[in-house]
Amino acid sequence: QVQLVESGGGLVQAGGSLRLSCAASARTFDGYAMGWFRQAPGKEREAVAGISWSGGSRTYVDAVKGRFTISRDNAKRTVTLEMNSLRPEDTAVYYCAANAGVVGLANGKFDYLGQGTQVTVSS
Repeated sequence: QVQLVESGGGLVQAGGSLRLSCAASARTFDGYAMGWFRQAPGKEREAVAGISWSGGSRTYVDAVKGRFTISRDNAKRTVTLEMNSLRPEDTAVYYCAANAGVVGLANGKFDYLGQGTQVTVSS
């Protein structure tokens, strides 16, 4: 069964922090690059961050560089997105994703996508 389950979304004031987590099944995690996408109302889905299977390669969209950090725990099959200095423009539904390669994730490709978790940043 394909399974990516996100948690940790919510409402936060601008400047605050949130931590998103994604729990995956072996089928959707082992050997895969993992990442996070987001989609704001009226906008296209965009790749936010990605991390290779080994953790040695990470990518970020320019808008979140220096504020967001992606990490993974292969033993627990989880991937985490630490979000700091949040801005109202970070408001979106955030999706956990798995793809064969981290470059593909950065280019918007995914093999598996979770159901999403809402992040709302108030001004």
